[in-house]
Amino acid sequence: MSTGYANGGASTTKKTIRNWNPQHFSPRFDIDEHIDRLRNRANDLVLNDSVGSAIISTLTTGTIGSGLKLFPRIKADELGMTQEQARLWSRKVKREFNLWANNQNACDFLRRNNFFELQAVAFRAMLYDGDCFVLFKRRAPEKLMPYSLRIQLVDAQRVSNPATGIGNQVEMLLNNNRIVRGIEVDKSGSLVAIHVANRIWNEPSLINPVIQWQRVLWHGRLSGSPNLLHLCKDQSPDQFRGVPVIAPVIEALKQLSRYSDAELSASIIRSFFAIFFTQPNTNWRLNEIADDAVDETAKEFKIGSPSVTSLPRGLDVKSIDSSNSQSTFAEYTAAFLKNICAAIGLPAEVVLKTFNASYSASRAALLQAEDEFKARRAAFVNDFCRPIYEQFLTEAIALGRIDAPGFFDDPIRHQAYLNADWLSQKNNVLDPAKEVQAAILRINNGLSTKEIEVANLSGRDYDDIKDNLENYGADSAGGSLH
Repeated sequence: MSTGYANGGASTTKKTIRNWNPQHFSPRFDIDEHIDRLRNRANDLVLNDSVGSAIISTLTTGTIGSGLKLFPRIKADELGMTQEQARLWSRKVKREFNLWANNQNACDFLRRNNFFELQAVAFRAMLYDGDCFVLFKRRAPEKLMPYSLRIQLVDAQRVSNPATGIGNQVEMLLNNNRIVRGIEVDKSGSLVAIHVANRIWNEPSLINPVIQWQRVLWHGRLSGSPNLLHLCKDQSPDQFRGVPVIAPVIEALKQLSRYSDAELSASIIRSFFAIFFTQPNTNWRLNEIADDAVDETAKEFKIGSPSVTSLPRGLDVKSIDSSNSQSTFAEYTAAFLKNICAAIGLPAEVVLKTFNASYSASRAALLQAEDEFKARRAAFVNDFCRPIYEQFLTEAIALGRIDAPGFFDDPIRHQAYLNADWLSQKNNVLDPAKEVQAAILRINNGLSTKEIEVANLSGRDYDDIKDNLENYGADSAGGSLH
């Protein structure tokens, strides 16, 4: 019937779209069937294309910065504490957490990065491959490190289906459970476990020629606590694995890269003074030309210092005009880049780090980018920072280093103790004086706190700055030492 969408997007008679019949399947087909090719192409663009690399770097720097710092904000009224008691408790917890988080040997299972560096590594891996896995592991406490909690990041490509002799299948069955791209779920679709290989499937290896898998339960059987975290930005129901952040613009980035390479090559060629030898219907051989004008090995003519040379009869020389240039290159690439960046959720000015417009326009671009950063930062805090902090605080209380009555008994008190902010220094500040004035107005009008504003502006702790000023005097803020 010619009604509603049949006259527009669902029309089968309009010439413009009647042959346009795409199919929309479930994530099982759209993602799981094509994730390998998407990852390979996305990683190639990030590693070898300037725009692809700029997108990942901008998202990582804007979202994570130098690392999201912990600021405990326990709910004093629900715990029966005074504000001063809550402040002292929060400072003690933060001191204990930083003892663990700043030590790469205590935080990282591989002893390579501290907690704040692991944030950037995990976030970039999620952008690269679409998702990233985090394992909770333990090591025996040491004299100067009482905590056993360790974090290990696992490359997304290592989580795959165990081989069955016919290659790495997308989906398989194991004890009535489905395994989809390494993620095991039960009949209801609930997460059960992941299967981690000792190396990436089908990757050449001389050290580990035999690939083996280890099954890791999602939650502990006795404690119910998570054994792992899955960093992934879900975009549809029934989704098990994520896609690279640049997946929607892979084709556009590749086309733009090819166009840029072609224009660069053309510019280099135009910089040469090129000539062609033209010949009418006259028979002559290459060896009839003077020996010093011909490279016999390459069969090419050489043009040396200025000279006057007689040419064979019937041979003419024509030069190529090298002044031709593509004047529309800059405009075309700029428009193309705007579309690419818009698909990612960022203004082109922020990705390319070019602020040629007015202050208001540049500030608007930064604020728009900050909206994207905030959304990604909130998701990362929920998926990475808070679960790890909960594991840490649980161990700290169990060891007796932190006093938290009711933490293991009352779910309300449990969440009240875990309440915290994760803040990072603001990276994009066009006018620091205006930013400080805006922060003061927010504090004076009850829209924010000193702790939050100091953390956003400098990445430091307000209590530390306050103690420093009290101990060394106000002049210490200006650099004077008494």
